[in-house]
Amino acid sequence: MGTGKRGLLTAAVTVVCAVTVLALPGTAFAAPTPPPSPNPTTSASVTLPADEELEIVREKLDKLYRAAAVATDQYNAAEEKARHQSAEIVRLAKKIVKGQERLDGLKARAGAAAAAQYRGGGLPPEARLVLSDDPQDFLDGAGRVRAGQRATHGLLGELTRAQQDLEQYARDAEAQMTKLEAGRKAKAKAQKKIEKQIEAAEQVESTLEKEEKERLALLEQQAADEAQASWLSSGILDEIRGKATAKGKKAVAYATAQIGKPYQWGAEGPKSYDCSGLTSQAWISAGQGMPRTSEAQWAQLERIDIKNMRPGDLIIYFDDASHVGMYIGDGTMVHAPRPGRTVTTAGAGSMPILGVVRPDA
Repeated sequence: MGTGKRGLLTAAVTVVCAVTVLALPGTAFAAPTPPPSPNPTTSASVTLPADEELEIVREKLDKLYRAAAVATDQYNAAEEKARHQSAEIVRLAKKIVKGQERLDGLKARAGAAAAAQYRGGGLPPEARLVLSDDPQDFLDGAGRVRAGQRATHGLLGELTRAQQDLEQYARDAEAQMTKLEAGRKAKAKAQKKIEKQIEAAEQVESTLEKEEKERLALLEQQAADEAQASWLSSGILDEIRGKATAKGKKAVAYATAQIGKPYQWGAEGPKSYDCSGLTSQAWISAGQGMPRTSEAQWAQLERIDIKNMRPGDLIIYFDDASHVGMYIGDGTMVHAPRPGRTVTTAGAGSMPILGVVRPDA
């Protein structure tokens, strides 16, 4: 490598170190100090081999993009909650309108009853009954009075219940609005985290020349291939013989049809996807309801043993369930990797597997 390229790569490592400091919570920072000029007598022993320097860059980029993936899951979760809360507010608003209409109708009936009493001389039916001289009129009137009393009592009860319902609907709507506002703040906070991590990763990558980026990509592929080879060496593929269900086939067909489309955090298609956006939409297209985020998919869907895996099942990666891909058979999965990449296939064991879940259990 020439002196110029070596300088760029050293700058990339310097940026990595600066970004590492930046990522630490509560850490104040200043502009990174330029690396000291190499000492001719010691430079040979201090200078790292090019691949070792690139490995430092690769590991840091991996951490940054994984942090962005975690924040993306938080963003997606907040977005999903906001959708549910907005729908609930609309539902409550409709109930408030209907409740108000019912209350207005009951008040009108109560007003009509009061007007009728006024037209009767202001005397209640009981008083007019006592003044009756005709025994038959008295008996007939007694029946009407009892019926009227029951009707009045029922009307008052309905009025009270309608008023209470209306007040409860209003309280529920206010509570949902409070949750919605909290969700919006959580979503905005997650968005800032995503943008910060991606910006830091792009800053690191921008210091690399084309040749170094190509070699970095080879290192990434090499790490994935080694992980896949290690996974396959256990003989696990000999045990995985599950067949896809009808829905599973539809989900796989949808997911693989998206290959080549760009990754975009928070996206659910049709032009771009993030990892859980791809898997959730694939299963929704097959007629199966699905949680939106990889964390929710791990928490809510039925977990199965890897050896029982079948095409369409979802493989959850990393201890924090921050990534998900769909198994498509022959030890392969399809996924939306990260910013700057496109939907693609990869070895099912190319990343640390947390577990497997089945949407159509």
